[in-house]
Amino acid sequence: MLNKQQSHEEKLKNFDPESQLAATDNHYSDKKFWDKVKSYGKQAGKQTIYYSLLLFYTAKSPTVPKSSKMIVVGALSYLIFPVDLIPDFIPAVGLVDDASVIAAAVMKIIQHIDDDVKNKAKQQLIKLFGDDGDYGEIDKQLLG
Repeated sequence: MLNKQQSHEEKLKNFDPESQLAATDNHYSDKKFWDKVKSYGKQAGKQTIYYSLLLFYTAKSPTVPKSSKMIVVGALSYLIFPVDLIPDFIPAVGLVDDASVIAAAVMKIIQHIDDDVKNKAKQQLIKLFGDDGDYGEIDKQLLG
């Protein structure tokens, strides 16, 4: 029993979420993430896209622990997965489940969201929505 536990602990210690993602392209890929953001961005709204971008850039940070990256990968995988609890094409409610999963993941990893991550997310949001908007309110909600 002890050897089995040690084996699992060793696997977790050596687990690399990014290489696992690369090996399982059917669940998550950066391309699928960007395709989803571009196709549903306006419908999902600035806050959901901003939170998604925060997760995306947080996952790219080398200082974020693997356990937090796994949360991010799970949330972003749910975002891009074509079969949701509520299908995305349903007007008004189709993206509610995605937004909820994304918001919950942001709250779980909030301590790893630094100013660099926020700036990258805001710059990408400007590219997507074509304006610089006021993100102060979104940041206030984020920081509670």
